[in-house]
Parts: sequence; structure tokens; C-alpha cells
Amino acid sequence: MVDKARRTAFACQQCGHVSPRWLGQCPGCSTWGSLVEELVAVPRARSASKNRPASAPRPLTAVEAEHSLRRSTGIGELDRVLGGGLVQGSVTLVGGDPGIGKSTLTLQTCSALARQGLVVLYVAGEESPEQVRLRADRLGLDDSGVLILPETNAEAVLEQIDATRPATVVVDSIQTLHTTTLASAPGSVGQVRESAALLTTHCKASGTACILIGHVTKEGALAGPRVLEHLVDTVLYFEGDGAHALRVLRAVKNRFGSTNEVGVFEMAESGLVEVQNPSAAFLAERPAGAPGSAVLATLEGSRPVLVEIQALVARSALAMPRRTAIGVDPGRVALLLAVLEKRRRMQLHDQDVFLNVAGGLRVDEPAADLAIVAAVASSVRGRPLPDDVVLWGEVGLTGEVRSAPRAEARAREAARQGFGCCVLPAGNVRGLPASAGLRVRGVSALDQLFDTLELA
Repeated sequence: MVDKARRTAFACQQCGHVSPRWLGQCPGCSTWGSLVEELVAVPRARSASKNRPASAPRPLTAVEAEHSLRRSTGIGELDRVLGGGLVQGSVTLVGGDPGIGKSTLTLQTCSALARQGLVVLYVAGEESPEQVRLRADRLGLDDSGVLILPETNAEAVLEQIDATRPATVVVDSIQTLHTTTLASAPGSVGQVRESAALLTTHCKASGTACILIGHVTKEGALAGPRVLEHLVDTVLYFEGDGAHALRVLRAVKNRFGSTNEVGVFEMAESGLVEVQNPSAAFLAERPAGAPGSAVLATLEGSRPVLVEIQALVARSALAMPRRTAIGVDPGRVALLLAVLEKRRRMQLHDQDVFLNVAGGLRVDEPAADLAIVAAVASSVRGRPLPDDVVLWGEVGLTGEVRSAPRAEARAREAARQGFGCCVLPAGNVRGLPASAGLRVRGVSALDQLFDTLELA
């Protein structure tokens, strides 16, 4: 017998066209594979809607704002990214490539919370309880206060949350959950959306902090519907390269704190270890006196970090020279190379240019321009930059050097790491307090930069 209260239809995720059955191609926008099964709301009787009490508007000043209970996770770098800890009733989504350390981080978080005397529920949808126990033993974690639930049914998970009343629940992963209200397979767009919506609604009502682990696609976006990121309160991306031990946890959405905060970890045999001094970690293996190497003072959230920008310029045997950038925006690199050719007459049209941010960090701010230009020029001239020089600043299309925010914090970090000279925009020099042992060189154009670094 068909349940008339639960009807489903297939909606296009691109244009919204609704079809009663699944089609390979959407009739509305001609997109292939975009129809996803969704629940159809059954209209209620008018009498029922009339009897429902309506909410009345009231002045904003009459609303009593209660401070949300924020609890430390016991991991300092994770607390930094979250804005101080987990908020009661919040939902956090953690995404990252396979094997990057998402499950390791959440399991260490569960153990740290359990040591505070809290009840933690770990929903294992991908691994068996035995596998989770083996990982906990390998990491040397005390998991005596962690409850593990091998379950993939969303409704059953909600029942166990009501039965155990945990302070925090971890779901590994959201792509494995399914709800009986949809007939589609687990991991489909509809199942991921509905399961996440059920968990979000229930955790907010019960005051349980929830951590969802999500997979990412080939393009680096979280797998599943885009609405998944809108449902949750916080979205964290775990970044890193398998060839490097350093891992970066980045917040791209946070309703309870600042966005774009980062935490730095190192993958060790005992699990993820917090890196208290990221600048020293990123510059640990920097070669001395190597052409094409420049040190950039960048900002990751509220934290200044020193990283090494490496450039290699070599004559190309191809009709179209290669332009490869890892860790920086390739479009921004192409713009800076064009500025160097036009304003400094630097012949790069027949050269292969390779750029890399050492350590696996990704730098997105325009203040990296000055370090990129200096690294490329150093590689072209074959002259190394002074080892004690730190650079930052934005470069415009006319060759001018523009100011960057929070110059004082960048200079303070450079002095703390033992650097002796800062090359920065001239607009940042004004108002910059003098630091002991730190020379400041302000430049307003590329010509001054080349003269200061002796690259003319």
C-alpha cells in the first residue's frame, strides 16, 4: 500500500524542474544526471493551518540573547578554528581528501572530550567498531568514555542520541547515512541532504553538538548537495599533501566565530600533533642562498605566518611555455608575469615559469604579489635574495606597490622568527612602530623593489 503522506518526485539540481520519474536528462535545462529524488510535501487541510498558532513580530530589543555554551575540545588548534570550542547544539562539517586525517582528528577530539567526563557518541558508518578500536589503540587514545555505534540508518541514529544523551555526536561519514523516507541509494544527493537535515534539526533541539565528516569531489568541493553547507553552522576543510607531514585545518564558514581561521597540525605516528609555531615549521628546510626563494609574511585568519615562495624560470622548448603555480592563484601569477614583461622589460615569453608555496600551504591574498615577483626575478637573474629579508605587498597593473592589512602583526612575526629586514609597501611604513633589530624598507613601485634587492 502506498503511503500518501510520503510522496517523492525527481527534481533537477540545476534548474528546479520536477518530474514524477527519473530521467537521464533534464527536460528543462538539458543537464545530464541532475535529477535527484526528493520528498514532496503533501498539502494540509485549510482548517488545520487555520488552527495553528501564528508567531507575532516583536521588537528586536525585547529578545533576550542567551550566551551559547561553548566547550573546549581539548585541542588548541581546533579550538582556534572553531572560535573557542564547540557550541552546544551546533553542527560542524569537516571535509577533506581521503586519508588526510579527518577520522584521526575527530577520534582524538572524542577522546579529549571524554577525558572531561562528557558522553561522546561516535557513529561509524564506514568502519567496523573493531577498526575504530585499532586506530584508537595505535594513537594511544583513552576511549573509555566514547560510545561507538555502527549504524547507517538516520532514524536509528536519532533514537540512540535520545537514549544516550551525548554531549557530542560524531558521524563518520554523512555520505553513508540514509533515511527510509527516500528510496534512493545511500550517498545520493537526496539521501545526504535529508539525513543531514534530520540530524541538524534534532541536535539543535536537544542541544547536542554534532560533527559531520564529509568527502570531497575531484574538484575539491564537498560531495553532496550545496545546501549541505548551508544547513550546518561551521564548515571546516582539512588540507594537505600526502607528501608533507603538515596539515592545515581551515574554516570557510563559522556562525560562532571568524572565518578563514586556520589550525596547523603535523601527522605523526601518535596522530595529529599541534604545531604551535607554523612559521618555523614551514621554513624549517628552506635552503640558504638559493636563487628563486623568497619569504612571504602572509595572514591566515588572525594569525601571521611566514612561508617560502619558490620560483623556477627556465628556457622553454615548447611553442607555448608552461606556467605552473602550486599553492597560489595561477591567474594572479599570469598577471604578475605580464607586469614584469611590460614594466620591467623582463623577457619571459619564451620561459617556463614554475611557482610553489613550500610546505603545502595555499596562499590566496594579494599581499603575496611582492614575494612572487621577487622570487621570479631572483630566478631569472640567478641572484639569491638576502636570507634575512621578508616581503609582502600587492602589485598593481601599472607596477605600483599597494598597502596590505595588518602590517604591524606581519613585522612582529618576522622579528620573532629572527629576520632582520622587511620589504613592504611604502604606505605600510607610516605608523609602523619601530622593532628592535628589524630594518624596514618601504617601496612604492617595482623599480624601487629591484633597487632595494639589487635585482636591477
